[in-house]
Amino acid sequence: MSTNGLLAFIVFSVVPISAFAQSSHAAPKSAPPQAGSASLAESAPDSAELTQLLQQFLAGASRNDAAMHDRFWADDLVYTSALGRRKGKADIMREIHQESTAPASDETAIYSAEDIRIRQYGTTAIIAFRLVGTITKGEKTDVANYLNTGTFLKRDGKWQAVAWQATKMPVEGEPMK
Repeated sequence: MSTNGLLAFIVFSVVPISAFAQSSHAAPKSAPPQAGSASLAESAPDSAELTQLLQQFLAGASRNDAAMHDRFWADDLVYTSALGRRKGKADIMREIHQESTAPASDETAIYSAEDIRIRQYGTTAIIAFRLVGTITKGEKTDVANYLNTGTFLKRDGKWQAVAWQATKMPVEGEPMK
């Protein structure tokens, strides 16, 4: 790699990452807090509010609540689905409206979050969790698990997701593709 190429890499890749990592609310330079520890909760002062928002969103998503989707997603959202498709808030809202006008189905979905981990850096927060989707159609019920990570910004006193990544977890016992 040429010197100019290396410099460009550092300026456009490393500098923004290090700037994001710095915060006036940063934890002291010590071992990172472990999940479930008191110091982890203390590092995210708004964790109760963010957890409640996530749970309200998942309840709304379970019933295709367009108002909840509108509240949860920021207008400048970048969403990468578990299928590798990138979309924005307008795409998601269009899909929700299309589903709401489709003929009724006997399929129901219930979404919940497990192993929620929250990191807060001032007015930016990262929420990582395992999404459990329970889909029932007729007599058949399927459960799928996804690892989701959302980046939230607090604007005008309101948290909203600005970036989202979903990854489907493999089913135990099934070979990886």
